[in-house]
Amino acid sequence: MGSALKTPSSVWRNPIHFLAFGFGSGALPKAPGTFGSLAAIIPLMYLQQLSLMNYAILTLLAFIFGIFLCGKTAEDIGVHDHGGIVWDEFVGLWITMFAAPAGWHWIIIGFVLFRIFDIAKPAPIGWLDKRVEGGLGIMLDDVLAGVYGLLCLQLLAYFVA
Repeated sequence: MGSALKTPSSVWRNPIHFLAFGFGSGALPKAPGTFGSLAAIIPLMYLQQLSLMNYAILTLLAFIFGIFLCGKTAEDIGVHDHGGIVWDEFVGLWITMFAAPAGWHWIIIGFVLFRIFDIAKPAPIGWLDKRVEGGLGIMLDDVLAGVYGLLCLQLLAYFVA
């Protein structure tokens, strides 16, 4: 995951690469995963207006699409998990925020929880990150970080809200 890698110019020409790079948010030279997660808040605002079933379906479809999107982009640019590929961060944050209570403070808490788990990669996230290749490998560690964030956020909401 080289976040210090140069952003390929194809990100601005190829719609698949543009999406994989989180609408360009992953092209920033520092902390692309964090900026990708921040950019994911914009569509999150729309997802949160949906029923839980529709939110879940769209997130699942974004995950399935992400396997192709991230895998194809990684193959095209010749870097397995370029740090700028942040579609996985979008989906991971959306998983964390599933059924979250309303309010900006919950979005901030969910964002922080997701980033902690995505960066720290506690077991089995780190193990899977090193062993699963392709688009699935790119997506899977962020999905699990999202699940960890979801569990923590829901527990926090249960005891605090």
